[in-house]
Formats: sequence, C-alpha cells, structure tokens
Amino acid sequence: MTDVFSPQQPIPAELLGSLVDSTACLSDALRLRQSFAESGYVFLREVLDRAEVFSARIEVFERLAQVGEIQAPAAEGIATGASRRRELVGDLGAFWKSVSEGPLLRRVTHGWRLRELVSLVFDASARPHDYLFVRPAPVGNGTDLHYDYPFFAGRASQIVTCWVPLGEIPISDGPLVVVEGSHRLIGAIELMRLTGDPRTFAATRDAAYQSTARGARLLTAHFQPGDVIVFSGFTMHGSLDNHSPAGRVRLSVDVRYQPATDPADDTRYFGPNPVGPKGGAYGEQKAAQPLGTLWTAQW
Repeated sequence: MTDVFSPQQPIPAELLGSLVDSTACLSDALRLRQSFAESGYVFLREVLDRAEVFSARIEVFERLAQVGEIQAPAAEGIATGASRRRELVGDLGAFWKSVSEGPLLRRVTHGWRLRELVSLVFDASARPHDYLFVRPAPVGNGTDLHYDYPFFAGRASQIVTCWVPLGEIPISDGPLVVVEGSHRLIGAIELMRLTGDPRTFAATRDAAYQSTARGARLLTAHFQPGDVIVFSGFTMHGSLDNHSPAGRVRLSVDVRYQPATDPADDTRYFGPNPVGPKGGAYGEQKAAQPLGTLWTAQW
C-alpha cells in the first residue's frame, strides 16, 4: 500500500483497516440496526442509483469548471490548478449555496432511496437536513477527525450522517475514515457537552494518535459510485489526504438525517436559507473558498 496521510500526518499501515460491509443486512432490518449499534456505522455498497450519482458529480464539477477550477471533461474531476471564482463570483457563499442546492445533487441526498435506508436504521421515518456539505477535495487536502454530534444535535433525539462518494474514490484520493469503536465514547462527549465547550473535544489533526490512544484502527474503503456510509453523531471520522496521481479532485457529499417526528425548526439546518453551524450559512464552509485553498478545519 502506498503511504497515506490524514491531514498532513502519516498513517502507519498497521493502523489502517477495512470498513465492515453491511449490505447483506438490508434484507433484515433488525440485523441492520444491530450492525449500526455494534459498529457505529453501516457501510452499504451500490445501494444508490449510479446514474443519479454520476449526474450529481457532473452537475457539481461543471459549476467548478465555469469558474476555471476543473478541466474538460468535467466528469473526470481533474483540477486545473487555478481558479477564477473570486473574479467571476460576487458572493462566494451564494455561489456555494447554489452548487449545494443543485437539483441533481439533491435527488441523491434527499431522494427516496437514501431516505428509505436511513428510515431502516432509525426504525422510523427519516428527514434530511436542508443544509448539507459538498466536499471537493483537491490534492493535498483532507478532513480532520471529528464528531458530528456537538455541531448538529439541536433538538433532535438522534442524528446520523450519510456520506456519499460522488464517483469512485480509491485510497489514494483521500476517502472517508472512521475511528474503530469511537462511538463507544459517548460518556466522554456528553461530559464535555455539559461541563465545557464540546468543540474542544470535537476535532483533532493527529489521526494516528487518536487511533493508537484508543487501541483502534482507521477504517476506510475503496469507494464506488452508489456506495453510502451512514454513521452515528458519536462516531469519530475524517478523511485521508488526497494524493491522487492524476490530480483528481475527491468529490463527496454529506447530509444529516434525523427522525421525521423530531423538531425541524433549527434555523441552522432547516428552511430555504439555513444559517449553518456557525451562522455564516454556506459561506462558512471551506468548500466555498476557491478550489485549492488548504482546509485547516473539518468544515
């Protein structure tokens, strides 16, 4: 295996492991929920419509091509190494909102199939957040390890994240990783939430330390279009750095779901103009900056 990094930190080969494939559990909803409880996630292969995923990929990359960031053909996702986004776009936040609300993308993230899958995990009807994260990661970028719970809990009784690769993502291109067994640290997270700032416990750049400190591995996979991983708000996750030899941008999207019966009045995540976790709407996301800007936090 080639050397891998998670943001700018080398990951020893012995700390890498494979995600458990739970696709076979789809025929038994109880078994699926047991797998989710045991692992903190369910990894499902080829459960979304590949053509719809590919269409969403093209939709996003064509928008980036319009601002000089992606070479033709856009579907390949090869970065130009330059950007005219600041020059051509008056409002970076508004531009990124329009990308994030693309109809072909939303067909994947808010479509019946993903909603059905999450409903199986909840054993109840599921509802997606309106606010989501499209993540085009060029070579050199990765996402810090973090928990979603402190940022997205709101008044919902349960929050899960659906991470969807918008195209093939081999190990070299910086796929998602989860810290094995990290969902079992719920007590520590709750303590931070009640006695201090949960954000101080939410993110770290040293993935190797976080894994070895827990006697755990970083679990990942060679993702294909149609795959999805659904994980708990208490599952520590991030990504490997993108070291694509072809200069390919790793494209993924993550959207949070909650039970449909829970309140959906949190203006951070619901409504036509959600303000986002920090109040900056879509403009606060790292991806709102021109492609190639180094990500220094999980957003």
